[in-house]
Amino acid sequence: MSAARRATPLLSRAFLAAGVVALGYVVYVVADAKVYQAIEQQRFEHVRRNAAAAPAPADGGALGEIQIPRLGLTAMVVQGETPAILRRAVGHLVDTALPGEPGNVVLAGHRDTFFRPLRRVQVGDAIMLKTRGGDFEYLVESTAVVQPSDISVLQPTAGRTLTLVTCFPFSYLGSAPDRFIVRARETAGPR
Repeated sequence: MSAARRATPLLSRAFLAAGVVALGYVVYVVADAKVYQAIEQQRFEHVRRNAAAAPAPADGGALGEIQIPRLGLTAMVVQGETPAILRRAVGHLVDTALPGEPGNVVLAGHRDTFFRPLRRVQVGDAIMLKTRGGDFEYLVESTAVVQPSDISVLQPTAGRTLTLVTCFPFSYLGSAPDRFIVRARETAGPR
């Protein structure tokens, strides 16, 4: 028997094992994010019912919930933008305005998890942010694709603005080369 024929079963087993490990990792990441979202949703609702408006939570604490009804997007928003936070939730960039404050509220999320539905966002779509301080409604005014080095989208604004940031293109494998930006303005808040 040739060396190639002897190696084939070994390679098959190695590829099968690698596939099982990769699948297990994906299942773990998805399950971890879902459990985290459920726990933070319960905590947020409890705090919202039992406390007055409070300052922004520490890194990793729930800030609120984002909803884009037309897209079916609902996710918890957490203070911070570390890789661990963005794996489990949408992150609020710490140095930007909080919902209800004048300025630019900037939220970041992964294109292959929570912000995947943004590929179908349209001008005029409603975005709701539920926070401890009330509910805020925004309407999408524009979308754009920018280079990762273009941080002008993070700058403060004169009005009450919401900026959503995710990687682009949505179908790209690996680290995407661009950023997809959704810009919205506040229309109603707090309720």
